[in-house]
Amino acid sequence: MGQLEGKVCVLTGGAGSIGAATARRFVDEGASVMLVDVAEEPLRAAVAALGAQRAAYEVADVTRAADVARFMERTVARWGPLDVIFSNAGTMGVIAPIAEYPEEVFDATLAVHVRGAFLCGKYGLPLMRDGGSIIITSSVAGVRGDAGVYGYITAKHAQVGLMRCLAKEAAARAIRVNTIHPGPVDNGFQRGVERNLTPILGRDATAFFDEIIPLGRHAQPDEIARSVLYLASDQSSFTTGSLLMVDGGMSA
Repeated sequence: MGQLEGKVCVLTGGAGSIGAATARRFVDEGASVMLVDVAEEPLRAAVAALGAQRAAYEVADVTRAADVARFMERTVARWGPLDVIFSNAGTMGVIAPIAEYPEEVFDATLAVHVRGAFLCGKYGLPLMRDGGSIIITSSVAGVRGDAGVYGYITAKHAQVGLMRCLAKEAAARAIRVNTIHPGPVDNGFQRGVERNLTPILGRDATAFFDEIIPLGRHAQPDEIARSVLYLASDQSSFTTGSLLMVDGGMSA
């Protein structure tokens, strides 16, 4: 029997590499998974690969309350009450001095990361079975500061505060709430970050990150997915209100 046998899971940011790798892990461990993102084609491909019996998708914007309420309710209508919510949707924003940082980008970045996770809790928690798990994707950026990364780093810190509040409320129902904090991952999201950062650093940003990560490399998406699985499963039955660092020692 798999670690998530018979569990019902909602996973936002399902079109990205961490979302897709986690969905595969969840399905392989016996779960049914609702994948959510704003991009339909990658979702359709992911569900085709996972199998329509155990996976479905909803195109939705996690910053819109009506969208979040809809995909939570449709998941329950399809498979029953929720056991796991993986709030994984994210966007990078830009890197710029504070005087030049676009206000609309700052607001939009916080909306996706913080409002999105808040709405997942608001509309998802009442639909969960007792003893479940909520996981929010923060980042190594959620425990450090770097000049110019105003939207993303602020949002990632805010998610930790949100998680801690929700963990206190949900504990009465034995529902665990934690954040996971990846470091640089070998995926399209990080490659975009590094393309933007290379001219700012004046050197190759990928090599720069590898040098400051004690394990000397980027993570693979499935390495993050395995840690998400730990938090989703009963293996983490006494873990709540915690920050799980999956950053190769970058925050040490």
